[in-house]
Amino acid sequence: MSDENATAKAYLDESFRTFRGYKRLADGALAQVSDEEFFRLSDAESNSIAALVKHMSGNLRSRWTDFLTTDGEKPDRHRDQEFEIGPGDTREDLMRRWEKGWEITFTTIQGLQPGDILRTVTIRSEPHTVLQAISRSVAHMAHHAGQVLFLAKQLRGTNWKTLSIPKGKSGEYNAQRPEDRKVRSPARS
Repeated sequence: MSDENATAKAYLDESFRTFRGYKRLADGALAQVSDEEFFRLSDAESNSIAALVKHMSGNLRSRWTDFLTTDGEKPDRHRDQEFEIGPGDTREDLMRRWEKGWEITFTTIQGLQPGDILRTVTIRSEPHTVLQAISRSVAHMAHHAGQVLFLAKQLRGTNWKTLSIPKGKSGEYNAQRPEDRKVRSPARS
């Protein structure tokens, strides 16, 4: 394998692990909130966790369906509606969409080949290399996963179960052998 192909393969593998890690963190937060907390708005301008799940799911489905052959902004996507929670938007339905969006993403990334990394894809009719489109999507999901974690932590208060190194425990964590650590970085599970 050439150095270029090895680098491209490593990038694809790392992108997959990073996406999986951010999903795992968000899933850990989602598991801790009640249905009421899932839908709670702190004010009219804020997003609920439910709206973030709906938006992230819609974005992943749109960007990663037929990734190499169609524009990443699908004609049937209605982005603005992803931030509106209607009567049909149950937690069960939103979580079904969440899982489907991530499934499409994971399947697509696993199907990419090193030679695809510099191919051109479009998002809203703008050209991107596959590498750029993946990086854009990783950053977008990291941004919103962080929002989900922040909201969940705020909602749970003292009942929050940390998903990373607990406050004041960095020394203990650093003293452990990496294979003995229960907390892993988002891209390393």
